Amino acid sequence: MASPLLRSRSALRAVLGSQTCQRSLCANRPRARTIFNFFRRSAKPAQEEPVPLLTEDNLFHPFSKSPFPAIRARGEAIQSLAKCPVCTSSHCSTHAHTKSQSLAVKFECPDCGFPTHCSEEHWMADQEHKKYCSKLREVNEDDHDLRSGRKFREFEMPGPQAYEEAISFANWDVFWYTRGFPSMDTERSRRHASRILTYPLTIGSILHQNSGLTLSNQRVTPEGSRSLAALRTTLHVPPGAPDTEEAGAAKPQIRIFILGARAESSLPPHVWEQLCMLFPSCHFHLFFIGPQVSLPKPANSPPPKPPNKSATKEDTVTNQSAAENVSTTHTSTDTVKQQEEDKPVYVPNVYEPPTPAPIAPLKRTRSSVELYGVPSYTVPYTPQLTITGLQANYAEVHAQFQDTFDPYTDAFFLFSPGFGFPSPNSVSELDGKPYLQITSPTEWGPVMPALLATRCAIYVTGFSPADVERDIRSIETAPDVACEFEWVITPGENAFGSEKWEVADFDPRVMVKTNWGVWGIRGKGREVRERSSFRLF
Repeated sequence: MASPLLRSRSALRAVLGSQTCQRSLCANRPRARTIFNFFRRSAKPAQEEPVPLLTEDNLFHPFSKSPFPAIRARGEAIQSLAKCPVCTSSHCSTHAHTKSQSLAVKFECPDCGFPTHCSEEHWMADQEHKKYCSKLREVNEDDHDLRSGRKFREFEMPGPQAYEEAISFANWDVFWYTRGFPSMDTERSRRHASRILTYPLTIGSILHQNSGLTLSNQRVTPEGSRSLAALRTTLHVPPGAPDTEEAGAAKPQIRIFILGARAESSLPPHVWEQLCMLFPSCHFHLFFIGPQVSLPKPANSPPPKPPNKSATKEDTVTNQSAAENVSTTHTSTDTVKQQEEDKPVYVPNVYEPPTPAPIAPLKRTRSSVELYGVPSYTVPYTPQLTITGLQANYAEVHAQFQDTFDPYTDAFFLFSPGFGFPSPNSVSELDGKPYLQITSPTEWGPVMPALLATRCAIYVTGFSPADVERDIRSIETAPDVACEFEWVITPGENAFGSEKWEVADFDPRVMVKTNWGVWGIRGKGREVRERSSFRLF
């Protein structure tokens, strides 16, 4: 006689076997079509991820052999602009080199892929090249990765922050974690993400009440503490109140004036929307003002030329920049290709960044020429974010804003303005030397005194320690600027600067990082006597 355990197992197998038979019979039986089936939508097939043109282990290519036309064109630009460091050094006499030989860099380093020397002999003789060769290779691989066609998860931006979740501004890693960004698994992903987010995060990390710049670490001065406190009364809600969009219904608009804007004006709006996520109850109006501001493409622009049928797959690859890789989540592939075909393959970066290509107009983009009198546009991107771009020097439009500034709602940001660089347009009548840009009548000369008179905070970034020091020395000697300002933020490193190296085309040895340092000033306060009372801001 079988035990109860064996009988139970036999019964279980019998039940499972009968259920399997029933399922197989039901699967073979034709389904009855009901009237509701006619209104049921068919499921869309899952969208497959694009197959990358370059894999992770195949990102390094010498510039002349790159599969992308833009990188090949950049190599040619470097060869035409840069000079061999060995030929121009004081040790050139020790090498067999005649004046008839070209100083241009025609030899590509096999380790970094950049054109760096005039010949292999000088490349082997240059011991200094080893100090920056690894950084150049890093840039080479990053540029190929941006055009590889892979899915960039590091460009996936998180949505609104939950009320009970605090954001930390200690550094990039802690911010990405507390903000809910996708995990940055590689150093390359960190460089890509920081390069895009450095502009909105530099602004947010300074203005936020959880900023890492404080009185205790001596980055914020007592005057700066009062200036930031004024802004933060508008940026944040009272303690204990929910920091939500509804809480900002009665708040005034926060205006951020970004002067001398270039690349930051061409960032997709959803990248700038991350600034709004840091201040849920605020309404931001960003003003990009400068002669190199990128404007929307005209609606009547000619259609793109048809692609060359004889071109190979590698030659028809779109020349995507970092900002365009971000916008792929919001822009169709056809739109990106159309933007690529309309712009030149590569514009050399000679001493100053080139003007960005026109941006794609959004649904609610409208012209603002009649309002400001200069080429301009305005787009109300979300209820919390409005963006306005004015392609003009700030001195041309200051009169329209000068009576509206308020230190409680307005702030100026100047990303790498180049105060201490010689002006390319203005020359002194006394000695014939170029003015510094801080004193040039065609650049920052008339602008800085006007900004100081507003009493609003002015925040400035630099791309290296030398750049920060050069700008500060220039404002300390500039007429109408020196002795007319007080410090808000002391000069120092920016925790949210870009981690990607930017290489100058005229000399590959010159490498900088966008927004490496930051400092801030404002106009000096004045005691004003009004009806036997004092008012001091």
